[in-house]
Amino acid sequence: MESTARNPRKRARGLALAAALLALAALAGWWCSQDGGLVLVAKLFHHPLLFGVLVVGLLTAAVFVGVRSLVVRILTGIAAGLALVAAFPFFLFASIPSETSDRTAPGRPDRHLVIEEGSAMIDPLWWVYVDEGWGPAQRRWKVGYFNGDAFTNGLHEASWTGPNQIRLVTGDSTESQVHLIDLDPETGKPLRTLTMG
Repeated sequence: MESTARNPRKRARGLALAAALLALAALAGWWCSQDGGLVLVAKLFHHPLLFGVLVVGLLTAAVFVGVRSLVVRILTGIAAGLALVAAFPFFLFASIPSETSDRTAPGRPDRHLVIEEGSAMIDPLWWVYVDEGWGPAQRRWKVGYFNGDAFTNGLHEASWTGPNQIRLVTGDSTESQVHLIDLDPETGKPLRTLTMG
């Protein structure tokens, strides 16, 4: 019996299986990045550009290894190259948010107010979340999104007023607006969300 290293079809199937597993992981990451999703799974697997490039690369390699037709190989290489060229601007201009604040709710060590910051070219962006629970079962709820393209939309402050309420201040010291967001006492889910900008 030929070894896997000598059998191109087995290697191609292995590469295709790896691509399928990566696609499933990316799907799980996307699903968990939705409101109320598992924080750990989203952090590990919600990287669509990276996973997309890896899946395209593995599938291209599977075709090169498993298909003998030169025409099919050339067409696959061209398609993969076009996909990578199309993805390149997204890599350049993608705003990768970084966590800048994590505050525990008063009297609720299992509840956290999390702020992530990023940018859209020159405009600052803020995402505000409530993380509820512990460890792998921790869930993330969206509280608000703020695009600082206008100073009145910028997030100036985020704090707890109690274990079930968040205080958000937008604008600056000369012109600000206070927003109080109530949370479900059991789940931590915001009863309303706020989008500015």
